Amino acid sequence: MVQGTCSNAGKSILAAAFCRIFLQDGLRVAPFKAQNMALNSCVTSDGLEMGRAQAVQAAACRLDPDVRMNPVLLKPCSDVGSQVIVMGRPVGVMRVRQYVDYKPRARDAAFAAYDSLAAEHDVMVIEGAGSPAEINLKAHDIVNMAMARHAGARVLLVGDIDRGGVFAALVGTMELLEDWERNHVAGYLLNKFRGDASLLDPALDFMKQRTGRPVLGVVPYLRDLGLPEEDSVSFKEGLPGLRGLRDGAAGEGGVVPDTLPAIVLDIVLVDLPHISNFTDVDALRGEPDVRLRVARTPADLPAPGGRMP
Repeated sequence: MVQGTCSNAGKSILAAAFCRIFLQDGLRVAPFKAQNMALNSCVTSDGLEMGRAQAVQAAACRLDPDVRMNPVLLKPCSDVGSQVIVMGRPVGVMRVRQYVDYKPRARDAAFAAYDSLAAEHDVMVIEGAGSPAEINLKAHDIVNMAMARHAGARVLLVGDIDRGGVFAALVGTMELLEDWERNHVAGYLLNKFRGDASLLDPALDFMKQRTGRPVLGVVPYLRDLGLPEEDSVSFKEGLPGLRGLRDGAAGEGGVVPDTLPAIVLDIVLVDLPHISNFTDVDALRGEPDVRLRVARTPADLPAPGGRMP
């Protein structure tokens, strides 16, 4: 099981990587995430809805998407409420406290889906959500350590070293876990690392001495994977790839190449408070005569008469 110290630590990509590695080892492998909160979704061949990340992980396993891989999907529709989708079908729009009351039914559906899928495969690669140390949510958790306990899974705890503070995040997470939860943690993965990995050695030794768990791997920062995002975190942070070279994301040495073709089509994505399936436009990024950009203020929109700002 892959869990993280925070959202956007890279859990989904790492889970997909493990799926492909186990497949290449000749094992029957399937992905699983008990509960996903995302507005990017996938529709299966039988018309059911599940999280996009688990569809990507299914592709890594060379499997068709199956709603059992993501039995509970929450699609936010306000700051305090979400559409709740269970086993691919909507069961209603719920505010937070309503969903907490509904959680036992969601948990039963998730555990049953896991048991069914696991019975058909040699290895399950399970993904957590957010952080297992959200102490206000742990009492009704169904996706992190409660899922690890149900599955009997060993947990790899992932930290994003690129954003800084990764060792404090890992140690702090372990400090906030209960003993039975810590017993599931096999070790740590440092994700999105840039630089000379040998400089990490003193910190890695400290982590083993302080927590009793080793850092099992350091994953380099990987660019341009071309995989769809699970949620809107990167989109809200700017997602430079959507803007392209003409919007200031220059190439090597900060120079915009002179060989870019003329812009034929200017596409503006309006950044709404809740945006669904924004990854549908990813295919447009590869078009050389298209400028794709995000509008967050009225000033970002085309000027009257269609002239670009």
